[in-house]
Order: sequence, then structure tokens, then C-alpha cells
Amino acid sequence: MRWATRRGCHVDRTACAWLIRRFIDPEAEFVFVGDPDEVPPDATPFDMPGVELSHHRGNCSFETFLERYELEDPVLVEIARIVHEADLADDRYRTPEAPGLDVLIRGLSMVRDDDALLDLTGPLFDGLYEYEKQALLLGREPS
Repeated sequence: MRWATRRGCHVDRTACAWLIRRFIDPEAEFVFVGDPDEVPPDATPFDMPGVELSHHRGNCSFETFLERYELEDPVLVEIARIVHEADLADDRYRTPEAPGLDVLIRGLSMVRDDDALLDLTGPLFDGLYEYEKQALLLGREPS
């Protein structure tokens, strides 16, 4: 399946791309557009104004994906809180990881194109998923 989002990815779009590849569509192909009108007819748009899989009711796109695809994994819910704060910085959640995640992805976006950025951030989100999973299982931060 093809998925389309805006060029110049940052934390929410990279997190959504990871979520798509890891939990929704392992064979996903991504297209980056400058304007929503450029979305190919065979692509599902996300994280852009006026589309279903975007910001709604104060939620970031990652949270919208979790709702739409009924992904109730508590680890994904925790990652959604981190992505929300990194993207929106509205203090809805207390997630100390959010500023660091935002800075890392913004920095990578300055030195890599969108395709390379998704390749680099995939393992980053894999690691975040494993860390949060272990924290949930242990009931504390893993060592």
C-alpha cells in the first residue's frame, strides 16, 4: 500500500511511518508531497490538514492512528504520549523523553532526506518500544 505525507518529516510523521510499517502495513511505501493536492490517488494520506489520519480533537496523528486501527497495546499508548508531547508540547502528558526525541529527529531531518530519515528513525522507535515494554513489565525503568 502507498501512504502519503508532507515533505520535511519530524517526530509525528516519522512515528506514524514506523507505526504503519511495524503494526499496520509491513510493505508500506511512502510518498512525500509539498501540498495535499499532490497526494497520488492510490495513496492514503496522513499527517496533513483535512485528512482522516491527522490531528483531531487535540490529538497528534500517531494518536489518531491508534484509535483508527484500534491498536490498544499499552506500550504504543505510552509512545503516543511521548510523540504527542514532542509534537505539540502542550503539557498534556508528563513525558521527559519528548524534548530529546524531538531534538534528535529534527537534527536528523537537517542532514537526511525523508526516505533516509524514516530508515534512521525506524530503529530509534524500535528501541523506544522495547524500552517502554520492559519498563511496563518491570514496573520501573529498565537498567
